[in-house]
Amino acid sequence: MTPLLLVPSDPLRPRRPDEHFAAEAAAAREAGIAVTVIDHDAAARAGGADLAVSNVRVQGPAIYRGWMLHADRYAALERSLADRGVVLRTAADQYRQAHELPGWYEALAAITPESVWTVGDERDAFDKARAQLGEGPAVLRDYTKSMKHYWHEAAYVPDVADGDAAWRVASRFRELRGDDFTGGFVLRRFESFTGAEVRTWWVDGGCRLVTAHPDSPGALPPADLDPAGAASLDAGGLAAAVRGLGLPFVTVDLALRDDDRWRVIELGDGQVSDRPTSIPAETFIEALIPHAG
Repeated sequence: MTPLLLVPSDPLRPRRPDEHFAAEAAAAREAGIAVTVIDHDAAARAGGADLAVSNVRVQGPAIYRGWMLHADRYAALERSLADRGVVLRTAADQYRQAHELPGWYEALAAITPESVWTVGDERDAFDKARAQLGEGPAVLRDYTKSMKHYWHEAAYVPDVADGDAAWRVASRFRELRGDDFTGGFVLRRFESFTGAEVRTWWVDGGCRLVTAHPDSPGALPPADLDPAGAASLDAGGLAAAVRGLGLPFVTVDLALRDDDRWRVIELGDGQVSDRPTSIPAETFIEALIPHAG
């Protein structure tokens, strides 16, 4: 059964899709896929899930394409939709596993930078995590997001052995993330990459689409890049790792390291991963949605 597509509503015109997802909604309707809107702002608030889905009138399996939600809010949305006969293709525990780095890191450890993390934002836990990496540069983030646009003040740690300097970066990161801070600090060993990232899209463990990264939509991926069998991925194999996670719809961002090895930068839930503008919405829907039912 082809799934229903759920997208955020326009804040000013609540019966219409948010402008950012309007092209995908139109492409889905053109392909014969039912589309309905939910109130993202309500879904993002504690206790707001029922209000968020109050305009949902269609039942059946569904895929969400929209803005990121905290995993707890996504779980509440799942419950409210289930009460209306709508079953999200990605269950709440699967969403958390894909959306938060500790959920996917072990499966991809061989092909992604070494990472350690804390539970919470305390200095003692941060220092213990630093000690696990030992020394050298690292990149800081939390379970779901980095602040790479504040690279030197809130992302890049020149040497994790320098505790006070590392904590200054962590403190600034925590300040910038505010209420959006998720889980704890994550320190990832710094690796040097060349060129722009590539975003790959996976449904049920199979790679369906290879695109530019949304941050650099004009930097198209190499035509011969095959993430399911790339010889330049380190031992373990990306396709086998993604299949092993058993997640229904994810993205994997790749970058070419300076030794010509492709490395995993990030795995994310495909529902909340942005589509680069260089891929037409029609191509995106055709490649992904029919396979996800």
